[in-house]
Amino acid sequence: MKTAGQVIAELEAGKFSRITKVIPHGSLEARKLSSGAVSFYWRVTAGGKTLREPIGTYDSTASPKSLKPSERGYSVQAAIRAAEVLAQRHDTHKADGGHAVLKQAEKVARAKAVATAADERKYTLESLLDDYADHLEALGRKAHKDARSIFKLHVIEAWPDVAALPAQHVTMEQVADMMRRTLEMGKGRTANKLRSYVRAAYQTAKASRSKASIPMKFKAYNITLNPAADTSPDESANKPDKRPLNPDEMRAYWQTIKDIEGFKGAALRLHLLTGGQRIEQLVNLRTADIAANAITLHDGKGRPGSAPRPHTIPLTTQAAAALKQCAPAGEFAISTDGGKTHLGATTLSAWAVEAVGDLIPDFQAKRIRSGVETVLAGARISSEIRGRLQSHGVAGVQARHYDGHDYMTEKLEALKRLYQLLQPVKGSKVIAFKRA
Repeated sequence: MKTAGQVIAELEAGKFSRITKVIPHGSLEARKLSSGAVSFYWRVTAGGKTLREPIGTYDSTASPKSLKPSERGYSVQAAIRAAEVLAQRHDTHKADGGHAVLKQAEKVARAKAVATAADERKYTLESLLDDYADHLEALGRKAHKDARSIFKLHVIEAWPDVAALPAQHVTMEQVADMMRRTLEMGKGRTANKLRSYVRAAYQTAKASRSKASIPMKFKAYNITLNPAADTSPDESANKPDKRPLNPDEMRAYWQTIKDIEGFKGAALRLHLLTGGQRIEQLVNLRTADIAANAITLHDGKGRPGSAPRPHTIPLTTQAAAALKQCAPAGEFAISTDGGKTHLGATTLSAWAVEAVGDLIPDFQAKRIRSGVETVLAGARISSEIRGRLQSHGVAGVQARHYDGHDYMTEKLEALKRLYQLLQPVKGSKVIAFKRA
């Protein structure tokens, strides 16, 4: 083997220098670069091709006996040791193509790692939630507004570091912490809605791997586990309001709104006389969805990712009159600006509360819907008809797939019966509640 001095002398003269053969394959060689530095490399011939693998720069100040590279480079002995490692690696994997194949595989792996890192920076929890809200909007689900607001306030702004994580790396505990923070703010119902929306977003991305109807962009998140699925909701916040208006209170409410003039009174009467439909859905009634004797709402309640289902409600004479007084025009039927936008759900609820005043203790607009259900149940209207009237959903294979009856006659009869039950009871001592 040539000494380091001989190697350097030959390189100074502008020569390539073979320093030594390396066991079991190849040789350690050196050459002078245009910068004047001396570079070591391992050279081997395999499959008729010559391969050169760079090792590092020669360090003239390094100890000649050192077998490890210094911060500045390699001694000759350190370069030989590095070449021997490469040669042994080549020999070990010779049957698979040796060093060249391994090097290519490493190159591919590095490229894949770079691409994966780029995807992880792109497909974050925040972007998944944004894409899910866009998906809801594309499906015509009004819940997209509520979802965007909850995501913004209780995920993106409250947990920016978690929101910036790759969606597939978010854990169950992190989702639970989001819920816990919202609960500690006294917003139990919002915490449960947060869980529901995050769970649905992940489920949509997970299902995209096998469900062709879900947009391709969700597949790119590579979601195989749903971190929100194993969290538990706050059951106390999910308890339904068990204070429906009783028959006397329902009659009192009707007596309060039946003579209110103008658009306000008409909208309140339409809500009650169509069976206490969900206010959010009723105010979204489009003029195009009004027929001669019925209206069609679009119920967004149901399975995550599914489009709103049409819900058709027959109109009694009184309900039709109330709708006519709303003067439908433009896109939205219940509107104060000629149909450009619809009346706000909170506005209609506030009008109901304002109309009642202190006539009914602890009155809330949501109690009207459960009150209609209670009154009709007392009149022996079956639970199936009540459910179809208020769009509670249809359960069972037979009902969903084989029953093609529209139940319009039955729903109309139930609404006529509701109107009768709202009238004062003759001889009753309690017709309405006195104001304080």
